[in-house]
Amino acid sequence: MDKRRLSVNGLFDIIRVVVAMLIAVAITVVIIFAVSKEPGTALFNLFIGPFLTKRHFFDIVQSAIPLMFTGCALAMIFKSGNFSLIGDASLYLGGVTTAALAVFVHLPPVIHPLFIIVAAGIVGAAIGAIPAILKVRYGANELVTSLMLNFVFDAFGVFIINTFLADRNAGTFASLKYDKSAGLGNMLSGTRLHWGLLVALGIVVLSYLIMERSTLGYKIKACGSNLTFAKHAGINTGMTIILAQVIGGAICGIGGATEQLGMFTRFIWADSPSYVWDGVIVTILARNNPKNIPLSAFFLAYLRIGADLMSRRSDVQNELVAVIQAIIILFVTAESFLAGMKQHMESRQALAVK
Repeated sequence: MDKRRLSVNGLFDIIRVVVAMLIAVAITVVIIFAVSKEPGTALFNLFIGPFLTKRHFFDIVQSAIPLMFTGCALAMIFKSGNFSLIGDASLYLGGVTTAALAVFVHLPPVIHPLFIIVAAGIVGAAIGAIPAILKVRYGANELVTSLMLNFVFDAFGVFIINTFLADRNAGTFASLKYDKSAGLGNMLSGTRLHWGLLVALGIVVLSYLIMERSTLGYKIKACGSNLTFAKHAGINTGMTIILAQVIGGAICGIGGATEQLGMFTRFIWADSPSYVWDGVIVTILARNNPKNIPLSAFFLAYLRIGADLMSRRSDVQNELVAVIQAIIILFVTAESFLAGMKQHMESRQALAVK
């Protein structure tokens, strides 16, 4: 019975996301026809353009890499019933850590990037623990503390780069160039796709195993579903909440390192790239399920690449993608959206069991 109920819920989640996407696309088409003098060109480049060339298609894949990291991290945190966005600081400081170790440490290829990724993950985990400890120990709201700490750590990262790593001859905010042995390397010639894709997919698999195949994952989901029940069941809820955010922070730290080593030869993030806010969209579309995250990250990256092509080749600006995202999130998160269909599916299932 439980397995059948889960299958109905899973099928309903898929239907709701797909319907929300179709509604968003329909509204987007209407908006484009209303504001553009060349709607055909805009629509073609938005929806078809990303698939027309090898470079643009793999730009989608490359753009999905950091989204997979932040999506997995936030899925872990949200499943524990918390809404911490400290991953923003973890990812940024993971990048700063990467810059320091890629400039000052010299190791053989392969070992060098692995060493940096592990170090960035540790830094990200340490940062991720702070709002969790404040919540468990003092009852501080994790959303407020994480947002405030993001500003603090962003400023700290800029201070580190400016004080110890800045290239004074660069003419802009930039660190010294990374040691060549630190780079992840190009995965496919003629594209910007790098070997960080394998790291991202490894994190997706690891997140799935933790969430669905481990005792810790059961405890995290129990805390997120009913904290009081989890306490009475003997679960150390405080430690579980902390561990969920530590793991989330570690994943974001690794994501920051992977993005730096795969895409850049020096640190140039004067501001946080805010991949975590995109990660919120990714994990909502994935319904907090790690195995759905690559697909939702690819979809968001596809919209971004299509919007960029549309803005360059037509009179519609790429900000339109924010409208699509907002519509999808609105419908996916609305509990009453297609509630009648869900009730009908559950009724049919109950009758079938009898």
